[in-house]
Amino acid sequence: MAFFFSRFRSSARYIFPKLRSFLPEQRTTGFSTLITREVENASTRPVGSPWASSLIPLALAFSAGSFTCYSYENSGIAYCESVNLDQSGDILGGKSSTQYVMKGSYGKVSKGLIEELRVICKGNITLDHDERYFHGKPQHSFHKAVNIPDVIVYPRSEEEVSKVVAACNKHKVPIVPYGGATSIEGHTLCPNGGVCIDMANMNHVKALHIDDMDVVVEPGIGWMELNEYLQPFGLFFPLDPGPGATIGGMCATRCSGSLAVRYGTMRENVISLKAVLPNGDVVKTASRARKSSSGYDLTRLIIGSEGTLGVITEVTLRLQRIPQHSVVAMCNFPTIKDAADVAIATMMSGIQVSRVELLDEVQVKAINYANGTIFPEFPTLMFEFIGTEAYSREQTLIVQKIVSEHNGSNFVFKEDPEAKKELWRMRKEALWASLALKPDCEAMTTDVCVPLSRLADLISASKKEIDSSPLLCTVIAHAGDGNFHTVILFDPDDNEQLKEAERLSHFMVHAALDMEGTCTGEHGVGTGKLKYVEKEHGIEALRTMKKIKAALDPNNIMNPGKLIPPHVCM
Repeated sequence: MAFFFSRFRSSARYIFPKLRSFLPEQRTTGFSTLITREVENASTRPVGSPWASSLIPLALAFSAGSFTCYSYENSGIAYCESVNLDQSGDILGGKSSTQYVMKGSYGKVSKGLIEELRVICKGNITLDHDERYFHGKPQHSFHKAVNIPDVIVYPRSEEEVSKVVAACNKHKVPIVPYGGATSIEGHTLCPNGGVCIDMANMNHVKALHIDDMDVVVEPGIGWMELNEYLQPFGLFFPLDPGPGATIGGMCATRCSGSLAVRYGTMRENVISLKAVLPNGDVVKTASRARKSSSGYDLTRLIIGSEGTLGVITEVTLRLQRIPQHSVVAMCNFPTIKDAADVAIATMMSGIQVSRVELLDEVQVKAINYANGTIFPEFPTLMFEFIGTEAYSREQTLIVQKIVSEHNGSNFVFKEDPEAKKELWRMRKEALWASLALKPDCEAMTTDVCVPLSRLADLISASKKEIDSSPLLCTVIAHAGDGNFHTVILFDPDDNEQLKEAERLSHFMVHAALDMEGTCTGEHGVGTGKLKYVEKEHGIEALRTMKKIKAALDPNNIMNPGKLIPPHVCM
């Protein structure tokens, strides 16, 4: 599902009007005393946003370890990267870390490089502080960094991206690729400053092959815009993360969404891609053939690499036919375990549902509050069945019987297109509905995923822990594939609330890992999940990842500090 937030490019226009009224004001926190001011919408910003007033740090204390100046020319990947300590002395990203302000070593970008980038991008760059701050602080992600990018570039072609990357590699200046600004795990933070490559101008459909059911796109196009383009041809791209997500970012985080239970994740839906490697070379990872046993699977190496191995410039996607008919059903349960049990029983029955979404009673309450609806405030399952009209209805009746055998009630279903669209809209806006309950809070979102048979156990244990906490939390699950999210609302200025939010998150992640699950089913690692990846993968797997990173990016310019913990040595 990916509770992603958009910078309100065109794909987010659907949700903007209803959400404007209850979006929380942005805050800035850090180690040092911060001077703040209101920020007017920058003229360079392509699309304004209602929360464009942000708090900008104008001064940072030059305390030991929090801000270091050095020459980019001397940077590069090390066998062991320098230890990045938080205030308590814990390693940021280490197993004991609870710090959410990412530190970094800053080296000023030379005027020569800036002029070189200006020429390459034909003037499509900005040094505007407001715009740089906006890019350096992901919206609705509580993760922060002490630095922001020095310059934002807006390339319009693969050739420009290649030249930008080659120039940065020559000067050993960090690069952070930037898509729809919807990630929530600190993927686009710029702790070392450097160059942010905003792919907004590379948003075109390059080729549509209707008979092959695939499409070639640039990375800056949003999945919602793409589906608008494809609809007249009777086709659609089946992954549906949060509104505003772009194809490049979706590849980088290996995201999925509510339809993954039927169609798979980005891993299964990308046929091939092109990427600019850290030295500026452009690599095409595969042909358009639907299958191949030729060579290393470079496509899957890049998917999920979170911008640490290269910049994606082109993606060939697998498409699906728009279903002939669909039915959306809802039902309630006395406990969240009953709901999870029905989700598992439905999958075990062999019915090929396209969606199975679980909401706890608090999330239903949030949706009612935000939308003025009157859904029963109990643990709820939402199903979608697709196919012919007769087949969809047959599946609905089979699941209705399963629900009745597991303490379910209030089973209703919708076939009207507008009614179905409205139900899924409210489901998609669940994060903002949750924030409406506590508009002064920020959200810490979990993203654990476990084998399907363990889902009910994990959700039950997590719900018990949540209900005993003083913090307000909502639960949403892609129950058909074992992935569930908890939105933990906390006051970022209250250290005790932050610790409690971290405690709940730690509990759920470690419980999932103990059940042979993962710390992140679809949001990605970024900086927020760094502390868990060693337990999940083991040190040898992480060393192997680091060797791949060092081989492709010896100067460590590509999104440094993400995905691989800093304490991992080669």
